[in-house]
Amino acid sequence: MAALDTKLVREAWKLRGQMLSIGAVVAVGIMTVLTMRGTYESLVTSQARYYRDARFPDVWANLERAPESLLARIAEVPGVAATASRVSFTSTLDVPGLDAPGRGLLVSIPPSGRPALSDLTITSGRYPASDRRDEVVVSKNFALANAFVPGDTLSALVNGRLRDLRIVGTAIAPEHIYTVPPGALYPDNQRFGIVWMGRESLAAAYDMDGAFNEVMIRLAPGASEAHVLAELDRLLEPFGGLGAYPRAEQASHAILQGELDSNRATGTIVPAIFLLVAAFLLNIVLGRLIATQRTEIAVLKAFGYTDLEVGAHYLQFAFVAIAGGALVGVALGIWLGGGMVELYKEFFDFPDLRFQTSWELIGIAFAVSALAAVLGALGAVRRAVRLPPAEAMRPEPPASFRPGALEKMGLHGLLPAAARMILRNVERTPIRSALSALGVAFATAILVVGLFMFDAVQHMMDLQFRVSQRESLALTFTRPLSDRVRHELDRLDGVTRVEPFRGMPVRLRAGHREMETAVSGFGLDTELRRPASMDGTIHPIPEEGLLLSAYVADRLRVRRGDTIEVESLEGKRRAGRLPVAGVVDDAMGAYAYMDLQALTRFAGGAASFSGAFLSVDDDRTPALSSQLKRLPSVAAVASPDQMLASFEQQLEEGLFISMFFMLGFSGVIAVAVIYNGARVSLSERGRELASLRVLGFSRPEVAVLLLGEQGLTTVLGIPIGWVLGYGLAALVTAGIQTEAYRIPLVVNPGTFAWATAATLAAAVLSGLLVRRRLYHLNLIEVLKTRE
Repeated sequence: MAALDTKLVREAWKLRGQMLSIGAVVAVGIMTVLTMRGTYESLVTSQARYYRDARFPDVWANLERAPESLLARIAEVPGVAATASRVSFTSTLDVPGLDAPGRGLLVSIPPSGRPALSDLTITSGRYPASDRRDEVVVSKNFALANAFVPGDTLSALVNGRLRDLRIVGTAIAPEHIYTVPPGALYPDNQRFGIVWMGRESLAAAYDMDGAFNEVMIRLAPGASEAHVLAELDRLLEPFGGLGAYPRAEQASHAILQGELDSNRATGTIVPAIFLLVAAFLLNIVLGRLIATQRTEIAVLKAFGYTDLEVGAHYLQFAFVAIAGGALVGVALGIWLGGGMVELYKEFFDFPDLRFQTSWELIGIAFAVSALAAVLGALGAVRRAVRLPPAEAMRPEPPASFRPGALEKMGLHGLLPAAARMILRNVERTPIRSALSALGVAFATAILVVGLFMFDAVQHMMDLQFRVSQRESLALTFTRPLSDRVRHELDRLDGVTRVEPFRGMPVRLRAGHREMETAVSGFGLDTELRRPASMDGTIHPIPEEGLLLSAYVADRLRVRRGDTIEVESLEGKRRAGRLPVAGVVDDAMGAYAYMDLQALTRFAGGAASFSGAFLSVDDDRTPALSSQLKRLPSVAAVASPDQMLASFEQQLEEGLFISMFFMLGFSGVIAVAVIYNGARVSLSERGRELASLRVLGFSRPEVAVLLLGEQGLTTVLGIPIGWVLGYGLAALVTAGIQTEAYRIPLVVNPGTFAWATAATLAAAVLSGLLVRRRLYHLNLIEVLKTRE
């Protein structure tokens, strides 16, 4: 072994604590790269393969009713490569064991052969027989949540008639990789499922023989999506077309894509923070090492070692710390990546999802680690190379001593001697102290960003389900009903208030900008469903004009007082111009609200209702829910309380996992920064502290002088971390603004408290480690060192 290699091994072992702390930071960064990016690539690969094998459509369109012969005209549209039609309706399900009705989406499948687009993957049982009309296949997670197995019977309200359907299999489909009930944000597998049944059986039940109400399209390579959407809308308009939409707006795909985008961003930003901290720590450690080895550097150069050899020797310290952390990070990343994929399997239904990592990704991780090592060591190595032998033989000049800010103000006498010594040392090394505080701030900020998501989502759910949606049950009718339904519902036992509503799909235009959404018509005296802003402000329904979601207003670039064109996409498809009466910064959906009577006048015809909100006595809700299951005019029943309970259960399960990772990640940074800072101080001030011990200072008193400096930088860094964390949280919320939901910028005091507690715990642990080394300091050996 060469002399410099021997020196490297000996000194790396001497600095093993600091090397391990740097390696831990690097390991976490590499682990995050492989876990997040590996999971992202696994999901993307599985998504692409599944979409290809199942022939996932590019365009969808819903309508009221069109003859099957129209499909040939759709196929002739330039850019259309394949088409398929089907029949689909929502339904109320009578699920055994549930005190409230479940909801289902009934979807037709061909009587023979497989669907031309969006094919099913049977996970258990078999495909329904063509000659048995009551055989169905249900979504896999719905079956698992309710313990359904092939051979069981499921009761469903099919166009007003209660039918017993025989389950012969379970399946997954690319359109329902993430199965979310209409209007919800999270799955509710126990109360919502997909039911696939034969086309002839479903069409006969809804008078759709030889007709369809949904069409799917695969685009040819290079086709213009916008042109196909426009042509499809034109062809379907006479048949009650509700507006075609592309894959990007398909509910399941949009949620999955949002998760993928978030995963990709996390796998880039978080590792970058860790590797920057590693570079920062390497700069501190190597800078300290070179400062204490001035004489050794001079001797090496005097014996003929070149600047390149001396520089390479000290650069190897960086690679020793990085290489060990990278190897551990790769192993942990692959292991955690497998666990992450298993977690995703509980939410996303892929036929074949497994963790995949590539040598290319591992190579990139190692390359980025090496770059961090070079960046961190470059400044210190440059100082070693430039140090002339003659100058290096002399000890480093002592630090300048001058009165600090407190002494200039005459306030130093108010502090004990130990506090004055701590403040003086911080003032004499302002850059190093500031960098140490910044490292602590990053650790705190990571915790704030990780935990604020729970604050934001909890606030969003409270706003949606406790402020905006105040009904006990929300009913959706199979067809528009007259005002008579209000009185019939009011007579049901336990019902204390009935508020009917009307939903109408529309196309909104403002200049050349347009979007398709739904106008919800509520009564002016509505109490059960109230549009609310993210700050909790309730917006009353205007007597005239539209109340728009902020998302819709931003898309159309309109504000209060502007006028927009509204085109109905149902019935007689009336159009007109309406004023924007207000804008509500709501958290979920992209809606327009309107007075119920004004909406009736705009649409024309007699007053009719799409559904109703009910307020029900708590003790009567189960009995009423059972009764509603069997009403022929009720297509679906939704309970906001049940949706909220399901969401909170999933939030609690995810909270502990995320808390564990965030506490671990920030703890690694905090321990590494504080521990290295204390170790550097111990090395630089060893002679001073040993002298104090000889002069009669006790071990605890000397420990206070050393660790007090680190405690001060920690206390200074935590508030900076709060600000950094809040700023990063604002960036996150700005990037998560979709049509389905908007994450509010809400950071509760408890989040700052958790972040502070975790950082302080890491500081205490670091202090205990350094104190142990301080207590074992060899006074004689330290006092023999040269100045």
